[in-house]
Formats: sequence, C-alpha cells, structure tokens
Amino acid sequence: MKSIKCALLFVMFLMPAFGASVVASVNGTPITDADITARTKLMSRQGKTSTDNRRVALQNIIDDSVKLNYSSNFGVKPSDEDAVKELKRMNMNDLSGLEREMALSAIRADIAWQVIIARTILPTVDVSKEDIESMKNDLAREQGLPIEMTIVRLVDIPTDVAEKLRKPKNCDDAIKIAEDLGGAPQKFTAAQYELSNDIRERVVGLPLLTWSSVKDSSVLLVCSTKKTAEYGKLDDVIKQNTMFKQAMFIADQQLKQLRRKAVVVINDDRYKL
Repeated sequence: MKSIKCALLFVMFLMPAFGASVVASVNGTPITDADITARTKLMSRQGKTSTDNRRVALQNIIDDSVKLNYSSNFGVKPSDEDAVKELKRMNMNDLSGLEREMALSAIRADIAWQVIIARTILPTVDVSKEDIESMKNDLAREQGLPIEMTIVRLVDIPTDVAEKLRKPKNCDDAIKIAEDLGGAPQKFTAAQYELSNDIRERVVGLPLLTWSSVKDSSVLLVCSTKKTAEYGKLDDVIKQNTMFKQAMFIADQQLKQLRRKAVVVINDDRYKL
C-alpha cells in the first residue's frame, strides 16, 4: 500500500512539470516549449528575427498544422524525400534532432500550401488589361522598363532661357535649338531601367519631343523610344506576378479563416493574445 502511495505521489509530482512543457495544442496535437525553441532557432537560421520570436514561432507551428490538415483534404501530402531535397537546397541539411523535425514540417506545410494555391486559388484569379497597364506604369517609375530611350539633357540652364525652348521636329532639331540659345546639350541613349531614379521619374510619361520643366537647373527631352526584345515578354511576366500577388492575398485570407476554425488551445499565458 505504501509503495502504491509513493508511486502516486511520484506521478503527481511529475504531472505539473510535464503539463507546463505543453504550451499549446492545435486540433489535439500538443506543442511543447521545446518545439517553440527549435522553431525560433530555425527562424534565426533563416534570418527572421523579431522582438516576439517565441510567439511568432508558436503561430508558425499552428499555421503549419492548419495548412497540412487542410491540404490533406485534397490528397496533398508532400513526401519526406521532397522535404529533404528542399532542406538541402536551403543549406540546412546539417540540422539534427527536433530542429530538423521542425524544419521538415515547415517545408512540408509550405509545399502543400503552394500546391493548394496553384490548384484552387490561381485558377480563379483574373487579371485585366487595365491591371497590367497600371502595374507597367508603376514599374516604369519605380524600376524602369526594357525600353531604350534617346534623351537630350540641358544642364545649368536659367529659367528664362528654358522658357524660350520651342518644340523640336526631331532630336537633331532639339540639339540645334539648345545650341542656338547658348546651351551645351548632352545626348545619350540608355534603357529605361538603367537611368538614375531622378532622371527616370522625369522622363516616364513625358511626351516625345517635349521639353520637361526646369528642375535642378536642367531640362530633359525624349527624342525617341525603342522597345527591346525583352519588352515582348513583359506583359506575361507582369500578368504572372500580378496573379501570384492576388493569389497570395486570397490565400492569406483563407488561412486566417482556417485558423479560426481550428481548435487551438493556449495553456501558457505568455503566449495568449
């Protein structure tokens, strides 16, 4: 009888320690403090740092579980072989123990989620010509397009002299007009994406053979433009990127809904929102 009581006391003594290590559970699957520590180390290895790393790590583990559970409804179950290949590609094949398990689980969840996006969300995304043109305009201003531009630039030009610049017939005429006013025009040709930010912002949208307004004592004029070979593929690239961004936004909204439906229990007050 005494030995039974001792055994019970021993079990009761262990229970709080074990219970404290289970920080949370998602759909009945426990998440331990050690799991979160392993995930934070993985995040650090990936260069993902946060002032609230452990809470973020817990959220990532929950999301992985939700993604894998939802994907299984569509028969999507990434193989261990695929996960290991991706781990090697990420130069993390040296991980071991719980950190390796966490990494493989995260990779499987990511692969599964990408498959779900490709199967169920991307086919529903529609990108109009207006969307493509809008993205193209934004890209032109921010990074430049594969368009070759021939530009005439006048520097150190007084405002009263700039006001005398008339609309030229062509590039040679523009140079002559500038020279007649005592200027020293510079003519150069470059791809739009090669231009410096300040010049690109001024010439994008500027009508051909039209002098720009004076800025920093300089004026610009675009003589001609020429689309390069890469430009022909630009619409497809922009369309794919736009579709992907829209699909990812929809996927994030869907993940939030799935997370709300999941049975998530937080046992540790430090991790409660």
